[in-house]
Amino acid sequence: QVQLMESGGGSVESGGSLRLSCAASEFTVGDACMGWFRQAPGKGREVVARISGVDASIYEESVKGRFTISKDRAKNTLTLQMNSLKPEDSAKYYCAASAIRGSSCATTDFSYWGRGILVSVSS
Repeated sequence: QVQLMESGGGSVESGGSLRLSCAASEFTVGDACMGWFRQAPGKGREVVARISGVDASIYEESVKGRFTISKDRAKNTLTLQMNSLKPEDSAKYYCAASAIRGSSCATTDFSYWGRGILVSVSS
């Protein structure tokens, strides 16, 4: 059974940094399209960043230049380095994976989800 488990969330002041990790079980991160999504209270879930099986990354406009998505193939994990955090980045962050081989990383391709982890940024 595929499991994705997020870690590294928490509270930070505006301008601070956090590093989210997603450990995968029964799933190989390296060749897959992986992504980070977030959902703020009262809002829909939105994609934050995606990384393809060949490590091509795509970022949501508001996080470009501040967030970096990457894979650690040795540890079979996905990470999201978040710098220059803003209060509007506060949300529950979800790790997601696509089971589609050779996925183009479309937002509709993700079928495996973690339980999410909270990130809170105070002003």
